Amino acid sequence: MQDTGFRDNNNNKPEVPMAAEKQQNIQDVFLNTARKKKVPVTVFLTHGVKLQGVIGSFDNFSMVLKRAGQIQLVYKHAIASIVPSGPLSLHDESEDDGLPAGDY
Repeated sequence: MQDTGFRDNNNNKPEVPMAAEKQQNIQDVFLNTARKKKVPVTVFLTHGVKLQGVIGSFDNFSMVLKRAGQIQLVYKHAIASIVPSGPLSLHDESEDDGLPAGDY
């Protein structure tokens, strides 16, 4: 049997590369930044429906969108795109999250 995992000389356990520890999913970074900054977003669904509001929360499968005291649960598989109302900076200057610097 051939082992392709990296090994630490001290405890012989596979090492996790440093970049993999900090690497974040771009979707989660985008949604979390928009949620924390309460940036209004327009969500276009796959069938052309347009929803607007502020992201309240999200998980792997769905997102809660808030608008005028109402909430909507939107399933991610139905989302075609999400457009913030203004520029969103996804890069935190204090951390190197693997994303290039700048506004997106």
